[in-house]
Parts: sequence; C-alpha cells; structure tokens
Amino acid sequence: MLIWRLDEIPTPGGRTSPVVLFSGDEGRAIFVGLEPGQELGEHEVRENAWLLPVAGSVEIVADDRSVQADPGTLVWLERGERRVVRSPAGARVLLVLAPWPGPGHYAPGEEPSPNVP
Repeated sequence: MLIWRLDEIPTPGGRTSPVVLFSGDEGRAIFVGLEPGQELGEHEVRENAWLLPVAGSVEIVADDRSVQADPGTLVWLERGERRVVRSPAGARVLLVLAPWPGPGHYAPGEEPSPNVP
C-alpha cells in the first residue's frame, strides 16, 4: 500500500514543478499545482489521462468542448485528444496517465532518462 497526502505536497512554482507520485507500467500519477493564471498549454499525450482537481478549479478545453472542473470532478481524456487546462484562480490537480508510457510515447530506440521517475 502506498499513501499520499495531497494537501501536504508542496508545488512551488506551480506547473513548472510537477511532482511524480508514482511511475510504473500500469500508469503514472503526477501532482500539479497551477498558480493563478497558469495553464498547461495546448498539448496531447500518448496515454489516457484522468484529471482530478483536489483544490481550486480548472477549465479544460478539448475538441471544442469546455468544462469547469471543481474539486471532486473526475475528467477522462482519451489518448491523443488535444487539450488546454487553465486555472484563473489557481488549483492543485492529480493527473493519472495510463498505461505508462503509452504506445509511441518514446521514439524507437529512445529510452527515458534514468534520472526521471
């Protein structure tokens, strides 16, 4: 059993200092702080993504659809789906990517850095 107290995890600098909580073949859990006005700019990932605000709220825009996600709102994003996540007032968000890494995440022959969890 592994346990994380998300309300006690520091995220200085907001999105510039995400905290990898867990990383294994089954998935990767990342805790991200967004300072007021910060966003995760338009992007896509090779994995399915579950996003759960645990404090504050975020706006998620994907495929011309927008949703306001408050604490306790779980959002699933399909692999390859383009999205923007922004928080005008600031938020703390749990992001789970699965499987990890998704097909095509690394180029053929490319390996993740041994220093990256």
